[in-house]
Amino acid sequence: MKVQIEKCIYGGAGLARVDGKAIFIPFTLPGEIVEAHITEDRRSFANAELDAVLEPSKERAIPPCEYFGQCGGCQYQHAIYAQQIALKLSILRETLERAKLAALPEIVPVYAEPLGYRNRVRLHVQREPFALCYKRRASHANLPVSRCPIAAPLLQHALEAVTRIGGKFIREFDEIEFFTNERASELLVSLWAKRRIDNLSSNLREFCEALRREIPTLTGASVFSAHDSKAPERKIVEWEAQALTYRVADVSYRVSAGAFFQVNRFLIDRLVELVAAEFSGNAVWDLYAGVGLFAQALSRKFEKVIAVEAAPASSNDLRQNLQGSTHKTVRSGTLEFLRQQRGPAPELIVVDPPRTGLGTSVVSALTKVRPQSIVYVSCDPATLSRDLHALVESGYHLRNMHMVDLFPQTFHLESVTVLSLG
Repeated sequence: MKVQIEKCIYGGAGLARVDGKAIFIPFTLPGEIVEAHITEDRRSFANAELDAVLEPSKERAIPPCEYFGQCGGCQYQHAIYAQQIALKLSILRETLERAKLAALPEIVPVYAEPLGYRNRVRLHVQREPFALCYKRRASHANLPVSRCPIAAPLLQHALEAVTRIGGKFIREFDEIEFFTNERASELLVSLWAKRRIDNLSSNLREFCEALRREIPTLTGASVFSAHDSKAPERKIVEWEAQALTYRVADVSYRVSAGAFFQVNRFLIDRLVELVAAEFSGNAVWDLYAGVGLFAQALSRKFEKVIAVEAAPASSNDLRQNLQGSTHKTVRSGTLEFLRQQRGPAPELIVVDPPRTGLGTSVVSALTKVRPQSIVYVSCDPATLSRDLHALVESGYHLRNMHMVDLFPQTFHLESVTVLSLG
């Protein structure tokens, strides 16, 4: 069929219509006329695959990665970077408007270099023939890769080195992750094993010693069990350092293997500035605090910081990162923490939830605490819109909003929204 693309939607596909029915076609851009064939036909929509671009957009680009279209990781490499930003701004605004959020502020884009930005990549280990892989698009099948243009140069070096030497050492593992700091002066390697591996400690040591000859900045490695997807990961073997030091602006953070940290090495400083720069006072709560990325910055501007994190690896780092006799770390889920609070509200609460957002219960608890300001860091426009609607209904108004492009070349987007009472 021959169709014209109206717009792009969250998830990366372009939207066309045939007899009023929505057709979703990946790797297309607004205004393009394309040929496509339907691969999945539902009652209210259909998914299709692109066959040819008959009239390309002037914003179309040559993808920088040879695996683009096969790999499931990136969706927007066919668009010039300015168009990627415009698409994400449009998608974010439309999602907010659909949630009937009135009086939206201007959404300000924040972005940096669109390639080489990731400080962490995780790949699958293919045994025969040995290779490091991402997953093929819309599939569980492995796609062997020799390079990844969105990865930091040190991670690219690690990918190449392990591809050369890893077959001798890590063939029995299932996944491998490389994580580096802002200066690429330290590299942590994590491995996952679903089955029992004989002589695991010596195997890991021999692998790391060989890899260090290729990459002298290798500082440590860990092996995690992955026997049951429903069970929490458990570290079973260690080699040398189990954390690296990541410096953001003029603050140093301990980040352990397995702990969450933002992946865009070019924009972490700016993200922290957007969250913390305009606030100061007596008390602030940082919920979903991770290793304390925002809490540490806020500790320099508030007399008392309470940082809440449930994940053990991150909360252990949080305790070490957030120093000061007046500050407090709490290992707890956010909802449980909020339900236990009594007494005066802090001036500010920062929330950085997972993709599922805050949800009805947490929003309700927040509105009972009722801080003067809330900073909401979100990685999902739909759950953000739902939660903001509830917060606005309770009396908050949207002061400002930034779209932070932490994930160039993909459909993912981050946002920072400041809400205030009155």
